[in-house]
Amino acid sequence: MPQYAILRFAKHKGNPARPLEAHHERQKEKYASNPDIDTARSKYNFHIVKPEGRYYHFIQSRIEQAGCRTRKDSTRFVDTLITASPEFFRGKPPKEIQAFFQRAADFLIQRVGRENIVSAVVHMDEKTPHLHLTFVPLTQDNRLCAKEILGNRASLTKWQDDFHAYMVENYPDLERGESASKTGRKHIPTRLFKQAVNLSNQAKAIEAVLDGINPLNAGKKKEEALSMLKKWFPQMEDFSGQLKKYKVTIADLLKKNKKLEARAKASEKGKMKDTMERAKLESELHNIQRVLDRIPPDVLAELKRQQQYGKDR
Repeated sequence: MPQYAILRFAKHKGNPARPLEAHHERQKEKYASNPDIDTARSKYNFHIVKPEGRYYHFIQSRIEQAGCRTRKDSTRFVDTLITASPEFFRGKPPKEIQAFFQRAADFLIQRVGRENIVSAVVHMDEKTPHLHLTFVPLTQDNRLCAKEILGNRASLTKWQDDFHAYMVENYPDLERGESASKTGRKHIPTRLFKQAVNLSNQAKAIEAVLDGINPLNAGKKKEEALSMLKKWFPQMEDFSGQLKKYKVTIADLLKKNKKLEARAKASEKGKMKDTMERAKLESELHNIQRVLDRIPPDVLAELKRQQQYGKDR
């Protein structure tokens, strides 16, 4: 089975560094949105570059040191994911896995500068080991310009080519995967699929409570629904915020679903899997939307009132 080295970039504007830091640095006790995280194994996670403090403070400090002006739409930091096919890691001892990620991190450090690295941490507590390397996109002449560093689609393809060439020197079995520009596939992070499934399962439980409301138990059932919604809504807001970045991808899915299915059926297993995953995400989103549409107005009003009261306190 082919084994691939994987490199992905996600640009971040404004100040969404805190939730990213909480995830990367494992600062939560529980991770409801990602059931694949085994916190009992988090002790095996390790840093290649340790953060000097809070992500936001480091990012802001580097931007200020460089004397850069920023706009609301400026990309302030880039989150990089590096991993490989699960088969690549199978049977490898921890030292070999650490050596793989050290080399991968060295590739990025040479390109973006050690002084701009916010954090580089390897997660060993999920199904497949992976590296999250976060950096401030400052050019050599101290300009904040992710566009220049990452470039356009052609430049990103060159990044992938160079990364593969660098890694294959030490790991000759690794293959270069086809670029998204050739396959027509756009990446939706696995964590969003997991969050959608988790939220959808909660939505079904809420829907069951809403179905059970009748004149005899309205008060008790509404309180139960309200209690569940108070936990569900903040997760929904976080999920919706992340989903906005992939709205075009999902819109394309809905419009081109038949084309994707036809291409997948042409014995292209990767595309078949991708299509099935996206169809599943679409189904989960419909489940979530159905529950949103069904919340009684008085329950929704009370939920918003309580949320506002909590913020004002």
